[in-house]
Amino acid sequence: MDEYNIMLSVNEMPDAWYNIAPDMPAPLEPPLHPVTHQPATADDLAAIFAPSLVAQEMSQERWHSIPGEVMDIFRLWRPTPLRRAYRLEKLIDTPARIYYKNESVSPSGSHKINTSVAQAYYNKMDGVSELSTETGAGQWGTALSIACSMLDMKCTVYMVRVSFEQKPYRRVLMETYGGNVKASPTDETDAGRMMREQFPGTTGSLGMAISEAVEVAVKSGGSVKYSLGSVLNHVCMHQTIIGLEARKQLEKVGDYPDVVIGCCGGGSNYSGIAFPFMQDKMKGGRDIDFIAVEPTACPTLTRGLYAYDYGDTAKMTPLLKQYTLGHNFVPPGIHAGGLRYHGVAQTVANLTHAGVMRAVALHQNPVFEALIQFAQAEGILAAPESGHAIRVAIDEAKHCRETGEAKTILFNLSGHGHFDMTAYQAYLNKELKDFDLDQSFIDQAEASVPKL
Repeated sequence: MDEYNIMLSVNEMPDAWYNIAPDMPAPLEPPLHPVTHQPATADDLAAIFAPSLVAQEMSQERWHSIPGEVMDIFRLWRPTPLRRAYRLEKLIDTPARIYYKNESVSPSGSHKINTSVAQAYYNKMDGVSELSTETGAGQWGTALSIACSMLDMKCTVYMVRVSFEQKPYRRVLMETYGGNVKASPTDETDAGRMMREQFPGTTGSLGMAISEAVEVAVKSGGSVKYSLGSVLNHVCMHQTIIGLEARKQLEKVGDYPDVVIGCCGGGSNYSGIAFPFMQDKMKGGRDIDFIAVEPTACPTLTRGLYAYDYGDTAKMTPLLKQYTLGHNFVPPGIHAGGLRYHGVAQTVANLTHAGVMRAVALHQNPVFEALIQFAQAEGILAAPESGHAIRVAIDEAKHCRETGEAKTILFNLSGHGHFDMTAYQAYLNKELKDFDLDQSFIDQAEASVPKL
């Protein structure tokens, strides 16, 4: 059964999320209170997040049912297609079979809306009327703006300044859906003013934007809650609907992945495609190569420290055991804004540390070379973030051409690149710069992480 698009009916959509926490090779270290450095309690976390989401964050239950109202909204675009990349395979001349899950077909154009709808729903059920958040490339801010508009909630988005300037139409899109978008760091919060003074002329970072969004929530007295688009356990769990659908779709054509690939910034889209297959490797011994792909400009998994660190620059969030480049890290202004984060999900960090998965880092130019190849072969203009996964999928397929192995390669196309034309233009004009992170940044990270 050879099909370009492998579809599921609406009735075949998974009705529960997979929580990988109880299946981890080693238990997750508890989050720590940002001031006392003691294990954070549910009440501590509820100062920032909705109680229902705090319960999911700390849960050891393997499966969580998806509420009916969330399922109804999901049906606007889910299930998403799983596509066999026949034309790309032919271009590469590989015996490998390449599949990609196309999350770019959602209303926000990316996978982020899978968790934004869920988070907005649980916040509303808990009596919250407004959410604050950060965004890098703008995909998360767009997704949360859409979710809040669908559930009649207010949304304030602190957008990393370099992306705010590079992607003006992403800002317009968020504002179209009712989002109140601010270029971070602003002069409207204590954290923003502090960072503008400490880093004059800064291009901003996700860590800075998080600090502003968290401050607004903390000072609201409970009327505003903070919503995070990646990193946290409940966020990664919401994204597993991607991989759960992909499993069913591959079963329809009698296939199963040998290699699973996703780009990785905070870790949510990678978790979404990989976690539903990881249980087979951890429990059943399946030989699957899980690859997370990040930029050389922000090499969290490949060069970061495995330590407790804050999730934001102003040290307002709980500390998580993760790979980190230091909470003060300000990465170069690469176009893959969604991958410019100093840390990573503690689940992804734990699994990398345990050797269940591995990570590679790439420069911008080979990523855009792959994006152009993909667009010309498959007809889809993918986001720079997704281009990292595409590059490694192509490289793995080329390796199969050399070895003669007919491996099955699965990757997550996490979003479209329709608002990234300045990046494509820079590449086509040979103006795109590659960045290697100097060792001094790693040394600074080691000095900045808390000594616990």
